[in-house]
Amino acid sequence: MKQNFLSSHKLDADGNPAGGYSESTGIAVRWQDGPLGRGADRKEPNGAFVETLLQIVMDRLSFYQATRFACYENEQALDGIQTALEALHSRTLNRKTRDVEGTHQQ
Repeated sequence: MKQNFLSSHKLDADGNPAGGYSESTGIAVRWQDGPLGRGADRKEPNGAFVETLLQIVMDRLSFYQATRFACYENEQALDGIQTALEALHSRTLNRKTRDVEGTHQQ
C-alpha cells in the first residue's frame, strides 16, 4: 500500500536549501536547516539528514529479514539503500577534500 505524504522544502535568500518538513502517517521529519559550518564554527544539526532516514529504513528492512518476512525483494531494497548511502558518503568525502563540507559552497 502506498501512503500519501506532504513535504515543504525551503530555500534561503540565496537559493540554498534551508530546511523544511516531510510528514505522513506515523512520521514527521524536520530537515536540516542550513550548513553545519566548519572547524570551531561547526554547529550541531538542527534537523534530519537524508542519510539518517535511509539508515532508519535500512534498519527496518533488516529487521524484516530476521523474521518470517525475509524475502528477495527486501534484500534488493537493502542493496539499493546501501548503494545510495555509499554515494552520499562519497559526496561528503569529496566535499571534505575540497574544503567545502559544512558550507553552501559547491
